[in-house]
Amino acid sequence: MSAAAQTDCFIAPNDLPRAFPAPPGRGRIKQTPEDFQVDEVLGFEPDGEGGHAWLRIRKRGANTRWVAGRLARLAGVRERDVGYAGLKDRAALTSQWFSVPMDGRDEPDWGALERDDVEVLEVTRSRRKLRRGVQAGNRFRILVRDFEGDSEAIERRAETIAGSGVPNYFGAQRFGRDAGNIEKAADMLAGGRRVRDRALRGIYLSAVRAMLFNRVLARRVEEASWQHALPGEALMLDGSHSVFVAVEPDADIAERLARLDVHPTGPLWGSGERLAIGEALALERSALEPCTRWCEGLADAGLAAARRALRVPVADLRVATEAAGTLEVAFSLPAGAYATMVLRELVETAWL
Repeated sequence: MSAAAQTDCFIAPNDLPRAFPAPPGRGRIKQTPEDFQVDEVLGFEPDGEGGHAWLRIRKRGANTRWVAGRLARLAGVRERDVGYAGLKDRAALTSQWFSVPMDGRDEPDWGALERDDVEVLEVTRSRRKLRRGVQAGNRFRILVRDFEGDSEAIERRAETIAGSGVPNYFGAQRFGRDAGNIEKAADMLAGGRRVRDRALRGIYLSAVRAMLFNRVLARRVEEASWQHALPGEALMLDGSHSVFVAVEPDADIAERLARLDVHPTGPLWGSGERLAIGEALALERSALEPCTRWCEGLADAGLAAARRALRVPVADLRVATEAAGTLEVAFSLPAGAYATMVLRELVETAWL
């Protein structure tokens, strides 16, 4: 796949259109890991008994796979047998659950994991392995340093976001450093790169799906239709993956959209039924017209078509001036949503 094809289809996350006018403030994020705190919310309690040890771990400036590798070595199991619900940002202070199979094994001293960047917060048991994607969401507390702006305008923007949600773009993490996952995916889909590692292959394919989804959502934001149902819209029930088609959206659909009960969706590309029809499908085809080879590559790779909500509700959103020049932003998001996509609608940010 040519470099030109990559350029035609990929929109850098910083260049994605915003849903609201220019943010009324600016500052710096992630100057220390403590400035970007993430706590995983499972939405359920572990069993308390069974053959899998479950550990809630706080990590600072460390990635999820590295912690999983340390757990595997300590317990004497394969790294792929260590379970976790999702990957957490490395440049952050995060807490999340891991599971380790212990049937027939003596439980190790989990305290041996602890060091400056890893702390074991809780240990319990469960009958099952922790699977990817089972968490309900994440809680965030983000400090914006060197903040300059209108605090009252920030509060008004936060009220707007709390009532409407934000575009559910995939963030920069999905595409790798300097969007390297897109380049590697292009080589793989063109047959120039053989990727035997199933997890790595999945990362590259997911990056392509995210790129195509963002492109469709960007078009919907530009046309101010990301919160509205077009004729033929595939709508998703809030808090689930259940989808139904609104052939001719009516007043009832408009009311459900206004109270965030349902959301318009965009494609996670693959083979199979598109679900959207009519005007909604025509828009998707138009947005992805330059990306035919990417779409064909995903279908040939065996991925099944799916849908993702075009917007994401932002729960428990609050903003406060913590100290002179520091803005605190706190909120909760469902699994799969990106905090940076909320933050960019509030403040212009830069990393250190």
